[in-house]
Amino acid sequence: MQTDWDGIEEFVAVATCMGFKPAAEMLNVSTSHVSRAVTRLENAIGAPLFYRTTRKVSLTDTGRTVLSHCQQLIESRDELYAVVGGTNEPQGEIKITCPTSLGERYISPIVREFSQDYPKVEITLDLSNRLVDLIAEGIDLAIRTGMLEDSRLISSRVASRQFLVCASPAYLDANGTPERLDDLKTHNCLTGSSSTWRFRQGGQHETLRPRGNWRSNSGASVLDGLLAGKGIGQLPLFYVAPYLENGRLVELFRELRPEPEPIWAVYPQARHLQPNVHLLVDRIRAQLQPAFEVRIQHHLRG
Repeated sequence: MQTDWDGIEEFVAVATCMGFKPAAEMLNVSTSHVSRAVTRLENAIGAPLFYRTTRKVSLTDTGRTVLSHCQQLIESRDELYAVVGGTNEPQGEIKITCPTSLGERYISPIVREFSQDYPKVEITLDLSNRLVDLIAEGIDLAIRTGMLEDSRLISSRVASRQFLVCASPAYLDANGTPERLDDLKTHNCLTGSSSTWRFRQGGQHETLRPRGNWRSNSGASVLDGLLAGKGIGQLPLFYVAPYLENGRLVELFRELRPEPEPIWAVYPQARHLQPNVHLLVDRIRAQLQPAFEVRIQHHLRG
């Protein structure tokens, strides 16, 4: 008879990672341990859960059916352990990654407050503009923006950010004010981590590939260039709002603003059941969304 939920954790990890080796790395055990545990579970069920080839692993029809039940069992197990342990207080480790500027300005203060409220949770916060492989690097939670492509991950929208095109009055006095998007071809455009700028014109989305002599993966560096009068740039509202209000920057193409870009909380499927991750995501959404939405609405009315 199977005991101690034998094989369920390993099975869910392999299904999430689509491989025995990455699953073992995620669980911090050996590949042979994962393989044996899954085999025991298959023997207990009486059917194979994966199609195995030398190149890939994929779920069988039985595996797909069993997966959702195993995920529910893991969640129920964790809740049971918390109740039996006499406390529902979050504990354990959470590893988080987030873009640098967004993290420094918004996520870090929220996480710091969360850590103060739940001292049994150990938090590692990595602020980086690098696109981290959450599963390979054992990350529990990422804050990301824009389009998401990795189907192995679960995402939850926590806020939105508005992009604006701006320049300093000094730059516009010296170089003229562009009236149409085509006019940007004759201007020095300061670009960030994205190689394209987004607009919305006539109800349609448009993209433009700007050209200039300055590019940085740091929004703060692009902002410095704008304030120094080096050119025109497109940045999220939270960077430029204070300088629009004091007149050091001027918004251009106001009528062509793109739709706000989503900000996501992203996490591997095998980790989304952790109560402490859920609690932190709820905290981030509750504080980040009002901060961004209020600022966007205030600026739209301005």
